[in-house]
Amino acid sequence: MSKLILALLMMVTLAACGTAGSTSAGPTTSASGAFPVRVEHKYGTTEITRQPERVVTLGLSDQDAVLALGTRPVGAVDWFGERPYGQWPWTKELWGDKPPEVVGQRDDYNFEKIINLKPDLIIGLYSGMTREQYDTLSKIAPTVAQPKGFADYAAPWTEQAKLAGRALGLEARADSLITAVGERFALVRKEHPEWSGRSVAVVDTFQPGQYAVFAPSDPKTRFLTELGYRVPDAIVAAAGDKNAAEISSERLDLVDVDRLVFLTSDPAAEARVKADRVYQNLNVAKAGRALFVPYASPPVGAAVSFNTVLSIPYAIDQIVPLLAAGTR
Repeated sequence: MSKLILALLMMVTLAACGTAGSTSAGPTTSASGAFPVRVEHKYGTTEITRQPERVVTLGLSDQDAVLALGTRPVGAVDWFGERPYGQWPWTKELWGDKPPEVVGQRDDYNFEKIINLKPDLIIGLYSGMTREQYDTLSKIAPTVAQPKGFADYAAPWTEQAKLAGRALGLEARADSLITAVGERFALVRKEHPEWSGRSVAVVDTFQPGQYAVFAPSDPKTRFLTELGYRVPDAIVAAAGDKNAAEISSERLDLVDVDRLVFLTSDPAAEARVKADRVYQNLNVAKAGRALFVPYASPPVGAAVSFNTVLSIPYAIDQIVPLLAAGTR
């Protein structure tokens, strides 16, 4: 830790810091009278003594749950320079004219900026926050790290929303949001029973001849499985404990499934994939069961990737008609 950060930390009037080792988390139903609350996470249990007003989110999609619960974060991290608070249609109105301070990119946090924002709560749920980072952040304000019992970036959207709700003293509201989104998924499954049990693969083609095949724990794949699809065991085995299996064209047999979904950031990606001779020989390609979805313009792929209480309804509205049109 730099001398500047140490000096700034000494100047901060510390909020109630997280304390490790407790095994209970107090139930909360609303912000009024909810505090103190205790939130269990990867690095222990954090006690929050009062209603947070200045929240910094350090997970790549944490801002969505916090916004959905009625709090506008004062700081957030950037996702690969995409300024998520600036372009996504499911959050744009909630940010209004008060965008957050960018306090880092992915898991590289700018502690000086965080300190200067004087947060009273720091949340890093969809993150790869290290223990060392957590210890430093906890000296600034009560900090809630990744959900307990899950690999980094692997906790379901429901768990992330619950922890955000508990930390903000709005657990009942978070449960209502989760229920509403769950009902949207259930309605799609009811309207499209033909998708139930059909095999699916979600793939990103990041360069010619190279593909990332996402594991069931990845939000993008989890979105498709909540629509009724299933991930073949071969993909599960290939990904192992990673969020994706990186393969070359020679292993595209791995994604010869009932429904193949490509997420693309390059407009030329679809033509490039379709020109791949191995891809051309797949049954899924011959039958026209592959769907190419852009990350942006419109941001359907981004909504699927975020997979939050705010982005899921938008993603459902956008992608379900595309899936239905290509069902065979």
